[in-house]
Amino acid sequence: MGEMTVTTLEGQQRPTASPIAGEQDDRNGRNLLRRLRAPRRPRLWFEILLIAVSYWTYSLIRNAVPEQKSQALHNADWLWKVEQHLGIAVEQSVNHALDSVTWLIVGMNYYYATLHFVVTLGVLIWLFRKHPGRYAATRTALFATTAVALLGYYLYPLAPPRLMNGHDFIDTVLVHQTWGSMASGDLKHMSNQYAAMPSMHIGWSLWCGLTIFALASVPWVKVLGLLYPTATLIVIVATANHFWLDAVGGMICLAFGFAVARLWYGAMPYRLAREVALREGEAPPRSTKAEA
Repeated sequence: MGEMTVTTLEGQQRPTASPIAGEQDDRNGRNLLRRLRAPRRPRLWFEILLIAVSYWTYSLIRNAVPEQKSQALHNADWLWKVEQHLGIAVEQSVNHALDSVTWLIVGMNYYYATLHFVVTLGVLIWLFRKHPGRYAATRTALFATTAVALLGYYLYPLAPPRLMNGHDFIDTVLVHQTWGSMASGDLKHMSNQYAAMPSMHIGWSLWCGLTIFALASVPWVKVLGLLYPTATLIVIVATANHFWLDAVGGMICLAFGFAVARLWYGAMPYRLAREVALREGEAPPRSTKAEA
């Protein structure tokens, strides 16, 4: 039924594909792709497993990257000179100024160690419960951001300011004897100390901030969303864990993550419908503006 025949110069008949059959195959292929790209209602057990396995894999790969101490220190010196040339090398001044306020810098140490995970997980849970149609795409942006950061750790080992030689940066965790960095004190053997570029504290916090700003319905919550990555930027510099340009690297990774989500889902995550289509295989309508 789906074939027709043609007669060659030798008089032999050969089957050739029917145009109708070809069009049907194209439609089937497009429908399959559409079904794969359509947001689906997230399943709790799968998401917990996915997040756990993904973070374990990320930590394993990040810590498996050779430390390359000499190269990392060389890169840090070069980056510091670049910032001085650009007139933005104020990390040392910020580090010393805030370290003089003990209660503030101690709070920043704990901020650095905990909120990076707590806020990110909190936003994922909120998306899962309140914005199921946008959850998968937004989570994909976060995962792609984190995945591409691994390339940065491998290709450009970078020492944080607190480990530089002869520049008088203060390792605030060691000085104040607080638990605030996986790369200081007794915890330094659990993490690659020379993976400062890009900063995933910025990548993740900006992902959280943009998500909250785009989807929250309460104005003051939107403001908090924007303040969170801003505060994180101050913290990573004040604790001498990152340069300003590490933050720029984190922003570039996040842009890549959103580009991946945009290509796969056909729209920016926040512009997808809030709810998942009820019928299996039915793509949910896209909203013209973000819903609260």
